[in-house]
This record gives sequence, C-alpha cells and structure tokens, in this order.
Amino acid sequence: ELIRFCLFALPNTSGFAPQHPPGIRVPPRLTSPPLPGRNFLQKVMFAGGSDSPYAKAMKGQITLSQLLSEMEEGCRQHASASGIALPPAFSVARAFGEMAAKGTVSAPLLRAARMLRRNGFKTCVLTNNWVDDSAGRLFTATLMNLLRRHFDLVIESCRLGAQKPDPEIYTYALDALQAKPQEVIILDNIGENLKPAQEMGMATVLVRDTETVLKELEELSGIQLLTPEEPLPTACDPSDVTHGYVPIRPGIQLHFVEMGDGPVVCLCHGFPESWLSWRYQIPALADAGFRVIALEMKGYGESMDLVVFLDKLGIPQAVLVGHDWGGAVVWNMALFYPERVRAVASLNTPYRPADPAVDIVEKMKTYPNFDYQFYFQEPGVAEAELEKDIGRTLKVLIRSTGIPLPTPSVPASLGVQRWGLLVGFPENPPASLILHGPELQYYIQRFQKSGFSGPLNWYRNMRPNWRWALTAKDRKITMPALMVTAGKDVVLHPSMSRGMEEWIPQLRREHLEECGHWTQMERPAALNRILVEWLEGLPPATPLPKISRL
Repeated sequence: ELIRFCLFALPNTSGFAPQHPPGIRVPPRLTSPPLPGRNFLQKVMFAGGSDSPYAKAMKGQITLSQLLSEMEEGCRQHASASGIALPPAFSVARAFGEMAAKGTVSAPLLRAARMLRRNGFKTCVLTNNWVDDSAGRLFTATLMNLLRRHFDLVIESCRLGAQKPDPEIYTYALDALQAKPQEVIILDNIGENLKPAQEMGMATVLVRDTETVLKELEELSGIQLLTPEEPLPTACDPSDVTHGYVPIRPGIQLHFVEMGDGPVVCLCHGFPESWLSWRYQIPALADAGFRVIALEMKGYGESMDLVVFLDKLGIPQAVLVGHDWGGAVVWNMALFYPERVRAVASLNTPYRPADPAVDIVEKMKTYPNFDYQFYFQEPGVAEAELEKDIGRTLKVLIRSTGIPLPTPSVPASLGVQRWGLLVGFPENPPASLILHGPELQYYIQRFQKSGFSGPLNWYRNMRPNWRWALTAKDRKITMPALMVTAGKDVVLHPSMSRGMEEWIPQLRREHLEECGHWTQMERPAALNRILVEWLEGLPPATPLPKISRL
C-alpha cells in the first residue's frame, strides 16, 4: 500500500533542548558518565526493569526531579555496596546537565520531515520522555514547542503512560494517525524499539548515520531527500498561527501574526505583499529564541502607526526588519523614534537622507525604473487594472528570477504610464515559483477583501514623506543595523546602497547575488541564516527600568 505516514521515534527527547534549536536534539547514550566505573549510572537508572526509576519516569508515574532524587539515593547505595567512593561534589542532576550539553542536533532529519510533509506525508514524533519539573525545564518546553510546530503530531510516553518498546504506544500512534501499519515508516536509533513496529507490519529504519538513513527513507517513501538544492525552510500556515488586531486610530486597526517567545522582532512587508511574505522567516526566528511579530502593513506607512502598535502591545523596544516599503518604514522608525528600536534591518531598500536641493518627484523622474510609481499617482487608475484579475496581477509581479516572464511589448519609456503596469504580459501567466498554491490563494483573498488602494497610497504620499524626512536630514542612525542587498533586483539595485556607512556607523552588510526583489521568498534559507546570525550577535537588550508607583 502507499506509504503516507512517517514516525520519527526519538529516545529521551524531553529534558534536553538546544538554546537555539535548528533541528531535533537527541541526548547521547549514557555510556560515559562522569562517575567511577563504566555504566555506573545506567545500572542505577535501569535497576528494577519495569519498576526502575527510568521506566516510572518515562510512563509519567514520577517527574524528572523525582527521578533525579531517586537516582541520587540509588547511586549512593550502589556505590556503598560496590565499595566505590563518590566524588564530594557528586550530583546526578549535574551529570544529566553535562550529558545534555553534549547532545547533537539533527537538522537534516528535520529537513527530511519537512520535505515529507510538503509531499503529502503526515509526520509524527514518538518519544520516550519525562514530565520535566526540573530547574532546567525551559529547555524541555522550548524543544517540545519546536517539535509541535514542525510535526503533525507529537506523542509523549509520559502523557500516554506507555513507553517504547511497549506495543501500546505504537497502537496508539496508528489510531491517532488513522493509519494502517503498511502505510507507516518508523525511524529509531535503538533496534529494540523497532521490533514491535516490524511485527505489526511497519517499514522500519534504524538510524545510524544521517546519509544512510536519508537514503533508506528515500527508497521507502519515494521522495527525494538527498538533493544538492537547499530545501525550503518550514513555512507557517495562516490557519495555524496566532492572529491579532490592534486599534491604531478610529476606523484603523493593524492585523498581525505572532509566534515564539523572547526579544521582540517585528517584520514589515512591502508592495504588493502580505504578512505571509515572511512565512519562511517566522518559524525560523521563533525557533532561534525570538518573539516574532509580522504586521499587515497599511497605506501611507506612517511610522507613528508602528509606535502606537508597540504601545498597545506594551512593547517598549523591538528589532525592526523591513522589505521594500517596509524597509523605508523601519529606517524612518530608527531615524525618528530611535528609543523604540533596538536594531534595524532592511532587505533591498537602502537608506538615503532626504535631499533638500532637489524636489523628490523631480528626482524620481530621473530613474527610469521608477516609472511605474507615477502611473500609481492617479487614484482609481491602477486599482482598476490590478483588481481586474488579482491572480494574474500577483503572478506577474511576484516572481523569482528563476523563470521570468517574457518582456512586455509596451515601450519602457513612459509605457507603464500610458498603457498600464501589466500590459504586454500574458493573460494567463505561468505559475510563480515563489507564490503559488494555497499561499497565492491567501494573497488573492486578502486583496479581494482590502483592494489595492491602501498599498498604492504608499506611492501617493511621496512629497509629504519627503518633507517630513527633511526635518531629520542631518541625523544619523546609531543603533546596530543590517542591509541585505540582492544582485538581481532591477528596481532596488545594490548600487543604490553605496555610502550608507556615512549615515549608519554600525551598519553590517550582506549580499545575495542570485536573488531578485522578493528576497524572503526567493532565498529564504540563506536569508534566515543571515538574520539569525545577526540577531544572535546583537548586544544584550538593556534591562527595563524599575518605575516606582505614583
């Protein structure tokens, strides 16, 4: 029968988690404890078989702190009976912590699970783990949160009251997945745990090394997992994230989605986009230990809206990351409200101080690539064209450099202003590599509801924004900043960012040569690495002041 389910059966997952987990962390076997005598700790942990401290903890009968306490006493009794002298500072809890610190991260297995899900598989993590009430329980919470975000189902032995290799836990998994044994592949790094699955008729993979397990998984699933191409990161689903709405002023509210816990990172998109353009960054930044808030930007991009948004959520300071028009917003926030900005990053959009010598509209006319912005000025004209067939509009505009559309027949010089933005492009354009399927449908639904007037108004506020920027033309942006340029962006070309260091002393630069304008969607894995590395390298946030009651 067609195999459509995959169980990742990981031993002792709970209790050990990386601070910034990029994959699944599995603690090492208990083979070399920092104690006298080989296998000393195992003898105590597993003494008593089904009534051992380990078995009781795995079934949820006792908690982790109780397990450590029982093992502490068991170690002392075993040492006394064996004539072994324990170190004066002996501590089972410390030994567990040291072993956890030596754990490994299997990012390739997490990527494999992601690719299987993308190809229609249901994925499940099956763990032997304990109820963690220890001092380090935040690590367990972080890991379990990670697993639940990346897998369809997580089954914990301590919640079920059965542990691997008890047949009950495998039967429960089949029922929960509504799967037949012949439809399931199960992976485990302990052969004993695979025996009940084999007897039930499941396909099994013994995890030894990454390359071998991925080859076996490819053969069983029929899905290519060993590929030279960088796999897409995990994307968040609009139906599976937290949505919120914040009133900004009468009749205006900002829609946002939120994920994770830690220092706040706000993501601001551009035109014609949605918060969903950050779908690959939201889980990655949350996994790295940040509270990620992706906003649905409004028209005009008034920075004060963003200040009110932070106020309403009680966030005194955040890292701001923007793309396209969102980049302009975050640069202005850093310029006008630096006390609210811990650090600032822009994708594609450079910062340039306002030039009082040349009217902004006249200056824009000298850039042929910005011709479309003048077509957008007359209210109702561009709306009529873009809203006529929203699917076509988005497929034409939001494309990667991989499969470009044919060059339109309309002359470039004033062609857009005379004929329209989409004239000359196919009536039924081929699917976009970076926006298709459910994501495209979500975009279409959003623009069907809101229309294009709000997004187009960003371009219609050009001169008032310039006059406002002139009031800060001599200021510098002093907080840590990141500028990510894209080599194939024909509108916001990397050359436009020259000289930014003069105005942003703490500027860090990154460049993605094989990338067009839609950086978050075209090169998501590379961008995620850049953002996480930069965010993790920021100076620690200043502690909040204690304000006495009035």
